[in-house]
Amino acid sequence: MRADAVRRRQNIIEHAKHVFAERGGDVALEAVAAASGVGIATLYRNFPSREDLVRAVVQDTVEQITGAVDEAGSALDTDPSGAWKDLLSRLMSMKLGALTDGLALQAGSARDLDSTPLAQVQQPAVDALNSMLAELNRHRAVRKDLTALDVIVAVATITRPQVSPIRGAAPGVPEQLAEAYLLWSLGGS
Repeated sequence: MRADAVRRRQNIIEHAKHVFAERGGDVALEAVAAASGVGIATLYRNFPSREDLVRAVVQDTVEQITGAVDEAGSALDTDPSGAWKDLLSRLMSMKLGALTDGLALQAGSARDLDSTPLAQVQQPAVDALNSMLAELNRHRAVRKDLTALDVIVAVATITRPQVSPIRGAAPGVPEQLAEAYLLWSLGGS
């Protein structure tokens, strides 16, 4: 794939993340195309179906999470608590709550999320985060009972967008919750 085609594809993915987060996973793909600055035909050349686009958005998010885990791993031996704090901060900055809400309908009505089509795409992020938590636990930097799913759900909950009046009335609450979660997650049992 040519470099300009790769950039265009990545641009569509980035804009799709924002559109899905703002307007939900069932938004018209024309809106994603418009936000990306491409025509609908270009979007469909890159992603033949909504499922292909959603899979690419999830895959990109997984790569960002595994990248954050890898980066935290490089600081693990010298500053485990700092590595955890930086990792959690990077996860919070990804605004996973908005994206989770936007893509929730893609999971359908499955009772078991492990049975959804996106579960396999997401598994590398879960595995990487569980491995990192095990190492952090070995360094006594996080609670023993902390799992990747716990962290992802907490981050998604904290970063879930609120309606404008609530956001305006208490603008610093997400950051306060993130700090409280960090303090809770450190050491302990």
